[in-house]
Amino acid sequence: MTDLFAHRVAVLATMHRKEQAIAPRLEARLGVTVAVPPSFDTDGFGTFTGEIKRPADQLTTARLKAEAALESTGETLAIASEGSFGPHPQLPFVACDREIVLLIDRQHQLEIVGECLSADTNYRQQVVGSWAEAEAFAAAVGFPSHGLIVRADDAVIAKGITTAEELETAVARAMQQSTRSTARLETDMRALYNPTRMGAIAQATEHLLQAIAQTCPACGTPGFSEVKRWPGLPCGLCGTPTLLTRLVRHQCQRCQFHQDLPAPESPSVADPGHCPRCNP
Repeated sequence: MTDLFAHRVAVLATMHRKEQAIAPRLEARLGVTVAVPPSFDTDGFGTFTGEIKRPADQLTTARLKAEAALESTGETLAIASEGSFGPHPQLPFVACDREIVLLIDRQHQLEIVGECLSADTNYRQQVVGSWAEAEAFAAAVGFPSHGLIVRADDAVIAKGITTAEELETAVARAMQQSTRSTARLETDMRALYNPTRMGAIAQATEHLLQAIAQTCPACGTPGFSEVKRWPGLPCGLCGTPTLLTRLVRHQCQRCQFHQDLPAPESPSVADPGHCPRCNP
């Protein structure tokens, strides 16, 4: 693997212990020393409970975090992570976690991204009207190893809840304050309160390392990555173009050399079930 990063400090823009998932992998494979800036506040870039809105899309927000970490430390290498939760793009009734881990290298003018899209998430919310309902929800989402948030209507009563006593107190308080005498329970998706999400961040870090290992055939720069896809994989029965990927372009950030190759995960031809002619 490239030695561009060896013996350098990589500042990690986090306040939620993401170094547990990220640091061991980067240090072992890149030879960097991962450091978390003291008192670095990522809540200013958005909170899961909505008090502060995310300033931009997922990648741009990760980039803003990384740049803030660079500015605060004076280093030239930064890592930032950003998660997003919602319906799976191919399975709309299934919740998913999309994690990205971004590396920015000012010394070599590089930006490389790792990603994980996982349906393995406990991301859920529920309005409850009794302690029994609250207990059932908590058990279903992996409490107490996974933390919870409790609201009274839209107002946050408590977050980072990890004990039954804290949860019972928060639920009772929410029911007292709610105009509907209910409590809204949510999974706390901050990494330090969500081991399942921490696992997805680890997977995104592994993908980042794979992306770094893909070097440009022309100049050897790491991060020779996908920038575009073209549909049109031909039907295996009649040859009609389908919506499945036919070619993928990988391009170098430094010298702009590119290659257009078949998608590595795709067959050489499409199943007729995807064909607009054979299966209209």
